[in-house]
Amino acid sequence: MKNEVKLLIIKIIHTVVWGFFVVVIGYVLYCGLANRITWRTWVASALVVGEGVVLLLGQRHCPLTLLARRYSASTQDNFDIFLPNWLARYNQLIFTSIYGFALLLLACRLVLGR
Repeated sequence: MKNEVKLLIIKIIHTVVWGFFVVVIGYVLYCGLANRITWRTWVASALVVGEGVVLLLGQRHCPLTLLARRYSASTQDNFDIFLPNWLARYNQLIFTSIYGFALLLLACRLVLGR
């Protein structure tokens, strides 16, 4: 299989996984905003924390990025995913901030009971 095909497969998988986590983070945020905290909220939070651990172990790099690096010499931030370059560059900052806000909201709902 050619390197271009391997990279394309990785980009597709990486984009799907990224989309999944965007939905999961959005769900945690929704739970906090709507005050609908259930066991699903905690499962979603655990998934995000698990992803965070994976990223920390990879020195803030997704394992798929490290794999894709074998098949590309590109210096673009989005060489391994179908996202605009600016979003790929600031992805972790944006979604960690959103997730942190969602956790703060959940904590307020639990402590204040509102």
